[in-house]
Amino acid sequence: MDMKWVSVVCPWKTLKLLHALLLFLLILLRSDCCLCVDVDPEDKASLLLFKSLVQDPDQSLSSWVGSNCTTWTGLSCDNRTGRVVSISLTNVNLSGRIHPNLCTLSFLEYLNLSHNFFKCPIPLCFGNLTSLKAIDLSQNRFYGVVPDTLMGLTNLKELVLTGNQDLGGPIPWWLGNFSTNLEKLHLSLNSFRGEIPESLLSLRSLKYLDLGNNYLSGNLHDFHQSLVVLNLGSNRFSGTLPCLSASTQSINILNIANNGIQGGIPTCIASLQALTHLNLSFNHLSYGISPRLVFSEKLLVLDLSNNDLSGPLPRKIAETTEKSGLVLLDLSHNHFFGEIPLRIMELKSLQALFLSHNLLTGEIPARIGNLTYLQVIDLSHNLLSGSIPLNIVGCFQLLALILDNNNLSGEIHPELDALDSLKILDISNNKISGEIPLTLAGCKSLEFVDFSSNNLSGMLNDAITKWSNLRFLNLSQNRFNGNLPNWLFTFEAIQMVDFSGNKFSGFIADGNFNISLTFNQGDIGRMARKPFVATPNVNIKVSMVISDSNESSFNYYLSSTVGIDLSNNLLHGEIPDGLFGLEGLEYLNLSHNFLDGQVPGLEKMRSLEALDLSHNSLSGNKGIGGFKVHLLEIQTCAWRTPVEVVTQQAFRQCLVRPFRTEWWKGQFLYGCSV
Repeated sequence: MDMKWVSVVCPWKTLKLLHALLLFLLILLRSDCCLCVDVDPEDKASLLLFKSLVQDPDQSLSSWVGSNCTTWTGLSCDNRTGRVVSISLTNVNLSGRIHPNLCTLSFLEYLNLSHNFFKCPIPLCFGNLTSLKAIDLSQNRFYGVVPDTLMGLTNLKELVLTGNQDLGGPIPWWLGNFSTNLEKLHLSLNSFRGEIPESLLSLRSLKYLDLGNNYLSGNLHDFHQSLVVLNLGSNRFSGTLPCLSASTQSINILNIANNGIQGGIPTCIASLQALTHLNLSFNHLSYGISPRLVFSEKLLVLDLSNNDLSGPLPRKIAETTEKSGLVLLDLSHNHFFGEIPLRIMELKSLQALFLSHNLLTGEIPARIGNLTYLQVIDLSHNLLSGSIPLNIVGCFQLLALILDNNNLSGEIHPELDALDSLKILDISNNKISGEIPLTLAGCKSLEFVDFSSNNLSGMLNDAITKWSNLRFLNLSQNRFNGNLPNWLFTFEAIQMVDFSGNKFSGFIADGNFNISLTFNQGDIGRMARKPFVATPNVNIKVSMVISDSNESSFNYYLSSTVGIDLSNNLLHGEIPDGLFGLEGLEYLNLSHNFLDGQVPGLEKMRSLEALDLSHNSLSGNKGIGGFKVHLLEIQTCAWRTPVEVVTQQAFRQCLVRPFRTEWWKGQFLYGCSV
């Protein structure tokens, strides 16, 4: 479309327009002048001295030139006087020393040097910054003690020293009475020792107290102020739980996990009406849970795991409404017994349920399917019986279903394919029978599958190949039969395959060994190596983080030997050369089969730590790691460099010596050069 501009001359309107334009320019100039505040000359000199001692590899302070305060990174100045009132230099990779002239900024109210690499004692002269309202030195490398000169900061509202692991000593006695304005005190992730000063217990202004992850000790005492957050987790406190009666209407977060607290859980804890997060895990709490201990509907997270609590599970643990209620309930690693109460199935907001490692009996309630927000169910290591309830498919958002080490029976329901978000499925060490349903191909998100030690049978179908993200697959100690599937090694992310203790027959197919990245790339993307054991080691830890806004974050950590176990089957034929070309493989067990022919060379298996080819019919001569060994029946052996391989015959003749016992946790394996 064509557009035309039409100009019309109208003198009086033009004059009026010019006046308006001039007025607008004057306002703009005035506002620009307000923004262009010059840094006070004395403050500027002090800041440049501070800059001169700081190491700044990212050139974060390169803007500290000229006099315009607004162009200096991290600086705020008073609009009238130009005096520096705020410095915020967080996470800009600064290190070095702090020049004492920084302490001459007498109008400074906010100082934030967090998430850097300063490695020095906290400067004594910080006590001269008497206008300070907040100071944050967290996540640095400050060491020594908190200097007594900070007593002079009588206007301070926030003192944050978190994450300086060499900062310690006793908590200063004066911290509770140097400033009547102090609201936030964060000293977590340091090395403070001793008891909490009595002055802190009575500081009326204090609302946020974080002393977690230190070495503090002594009996816990009650606090006499209206706290909002109290974190005393991961210390060495003892005694019994205080009631925190002064905080009944204020406290949101209470964390006393990982201490030595004893006794029962007092019912007065339930009177904390504003509580949203309660973590009392990893203590020595005992006795049963009183039926009068019922929390308000505001509670989102309740973690009482890893204690010595006993008795039946509480029938009602928290109030609930349609829009609020518990999101995470963790009662695992205790001594609870009896059946799972149906009232737990009324916690409609629940996203994570951890009841593992108890003595629970009876069946899994069918009404568990009513908990449609559930993402994690862990009922493992109990005495539960019956079958997996079909209604569990109602938990359509489920990410982890962990039911191992129970007495569950019945078959795997084909309808479980409705759980298409499922990442972890562990039903190992039960009495489940039947075949793996074809429909489980619908669970395309699966990454960890453990069906071991059950009564499953039949031939494997290629539905399993739909689990394209698979990292761990264990079908061992079942009754599977038929030919070993040729798709076995076609998963890109696989770390461990265990098909041992079945009746698989046929050959080990060659040609698919190059697909798995973990099998083929030693130490790439792998967690730090832990002491190796003679059998495959797997450890999986599931975690859920619940935010104040009721949002959850699911994560799991898998630590597994990178290995293949096909032992105790009916396999025959030769070992494929490709299997011995896997550079990332740590563990290989092909023992107790009917394999024959020559053993391929080991020179490519750079990560291999344990190899068991015993109880086969292997023979031939191969050069292995500089040794030429007559292979009759290779025993389990482990090595770094050089490779040490022995035969049954040579083993009796050679000098036997202990071999790397520190890697085998007391399991004495022996090896010798032939």
